[in-house]
Amino acid sequence: QVQLVESGGGSVHAGGSLRLSCAASGRTFSGHVIGWFRQAPGKEREFVAVISWSGLSTRYTESVAGRFTISRDTAKNAMYLQMNNLNPDDTAVYYCVIGRRGFGTSTDDYDYWGQGTQVTVSS
Repeated sequence: QVQLVESGGGSVHAGGSLRLSCAASGRTFSGHVIGWFRQAPGKEREFVAVISWSGLSTRYTESVAGRFTISRDTAKNAMYLQMNNLNPDDTAVYYCVIGRRGFGTSTDDYDYWGQGTQVTVSS
């Protein structure tokens, strides 16, 4: 049974930083892609970033490119999202995801989801 558990969310002021972590268990994920989505109140869930299991390829949504960095530690079956220069528009529940259908931006492209961690950025 695959399980993804996020941690590291919290409340920060604009301009601050947070590092989200996601621990994966239940199977091997070689050949998969791993990433993050987020959902703000009243909005649809949106793609944030994705990285290949090899770590060689990444993709970011435009609004976070240059501020967020996705990474993974295959030895620990873990992934991370370093978020810098946060602004109130980044306020959302953040979900880690794993899938096998390339670097898609649709929720349908991902098979496994964590329970989410709240990030709140105040102005």
